[in-house]
Amino acid sequence: MSLMYHKPVMLTECIEALNINPDGIYVDVTFGGGGHSLKILENLREGKLVAFDQDDDAKRQAENIQSRSFTFCQANFRYMKQYLKLNGVTQVDGVLADLGISSHQIDSPERGFSTRFEGPLDMRMDRKGKQTAAALLNEYSEEALHRIFGMYGELKNARTAAKAVVVARAQKPLTTTLELKNALQSIAPRGKEHKYFAQVFQALRIEVNEEMRALEDFLHQCGEVIKPGGRLVIMSYHSLEDRMVKNYINTGKVFGELEKDFYGNPIKPFQAIHRKPIEASEKEVEENKRARSAKLRVAERIKI
Repeated sequence: MSLMYHKPVMLTECIEALNINPDGIYVDVTFGGGGHSLKILENLREGKLVAFDQDDDAKRQAENIQSRSFTFCQANFRYMKQYLKLNGVTQVDGVLADLGISSHQIDSPERGFSTRFEGPLDMRMDRKGKQTAAALLNEYSEEALHRIFGMYGELKNARTAAKAVVVARAQKPLTTTLELKNALQSIAPRGKEHKYFAQVFQALRIEVNEEMRALEDFLHQCGEVIKPGGRLVIMSYHSLEDRMVKNYINTGKVFGELEKDFYGNPIKPFQAIHRKPIEASEKEVEENKRARSAKLRVAERIKI
């Protein structure tokens, strides 16, 4: 099975962080090209690995793994607890999530994720999903587009971008990635167009796939399924996700403050293993540009 499909970021660091018990049960909620999953399986003896991915291409990759220790669920990780239960699993020793989009998805023009190729404005991780980026761009109000570009794309001129989309779609509905870039070309910062379009595409992808809501659902389930002493290992690639993960580890909530019980003890399921996130080495960043923005956070389920 070729791992060129997607080069896993910080593979060694992720596996070490999981602190694998060869007889334990582990979950890889973002199977992608299977790089992390294969490495986890190498470390198991009597243990089990359950992997999740909603993407059809990932499912085809998973079919190449012939191991009795391996189970694949074609589902979004927001349904982790439910699918684990269907497979007779209620408690696990560790959960790994790599929140990056797989290189394979980015490099497939027909998926519409990449700013580099012309393709349809699709951006669905699950191709059975109804909402595409085109539908969103052509149907959302200017106010809603402003909110998405500002919140998920962190665009400084989100309001202007929303207006530009509304003006362009009044002439002709936007259907391709090139049409979207052309509509925003005049307002993109000079010399930083590539970064600007990447932020716009990120905002659309997050909204199309409900990524923030899915991440919140998933994080809360981790506190329920990971057994005391078990590990939560999450790699994120943009500040929005990293903030949610950091806050959940520190407070037990995605948003909001840490609560304490009657005796002043913090009420939260996890304890961070490192104060700061782990980042990829210079060597890895040189070899794989996608590793540049990766932040790896590791936490252990508090023993009750």
